[in-house]
Order: sequence, then C-alpha cells, then structure tokens
Amino acid sequence: MARVKVKYDAKSKELTTGGLVRIAQYEVADYWRKWFKRANGIDCSRCSQSQRQKCKDWQLYTDCPKAIKLESLDKLVEDGNGDSTPFYELIADDKAVDLVAMVDARLTLDSYPTKAVKLLYKRYAGYPLDNTEQSYLYRFVKKAQKQLI
Repeated sequence: MARVKVKYDAKSKELTTGGLVRIAQYEVADYWRKWFKRANGIDCSRCSQSQRQKCKDWQLYTDCPKAIKLESLDKLVEDGNGDSTPFYELIADDKAVDLVAMVDARLTLDSYPTKAVKLLYKRYAGYPLDNTEQSYLYRFVKKAQKQLI
C-alpha cells in the first residue's frame, strides 16, 4: 500500500478508502496464487478466468501446459544398461573444472604461433600495442581468416 501511496502522491492524486480496499484484494489474491503455485506446481496467474474455470471443471490441473513438473532428487535414473543412479549425482557442479573445454582451448592455443598468442593476450588485457605488434597481429588474423574460408 505504501508503494501505491507514493505513486499517487507523485501524481497529486488522493488514495481513497475504496482504492486501499482494492489494493488489499489484489494482495490477497496474489498471496493465494503464490500459495497454490508452491503447493501444486501450477501457476494459473497468467491464465484467463475462462481457462481457469475449464481446468477446474475438466480436472486438467495435471495436464496444464503451464504446470511445473517437480522431480525428486532421490529418484533413480536408469542408464540403459540396467544400472540406476540417484538423480542428484547426475547434476553438474558449477564450480567443477571443465577439463574437456580446457584441453580443447589448450590445443587450439598451441596451434597458434606463440608471438600471436602473447600479442592477443596483451590486447585482451588492455595494454597498447605498438605499430610493429599491430602489423604482425593484423597479418596473423587475416591469414587465419583465409584458412577458415
């Protein structure tokens, strides 16, 4: 209510009792929508009233296209060979080192001339290149572009 009051004050409008009641009604409806979403995994707040009524009448809550499917982390996932693993063991660790990408990057960098890699790093780090270095780097980049075509 305080946020709406500030907006009304900025427009020099008066916030009436009826307006406060309407704000309270919106907040109560929003509370119950959020509660329903947490309890059932379905967010009907963006659906029209007619769509919500259809879902209630036809018992479609389980088939709702906006339903959030929740999975248990303890659920066993089979790998096709008859072995099963808990789902939580298959989730990637954000802090883990991606060794495949690191080896791929290392092989790519090793295929370039050392001087070009050092100049590219110098430019990436924000250090200025002199005319000789810029000329070498320009020729290297043009040569690399020709190989790609």
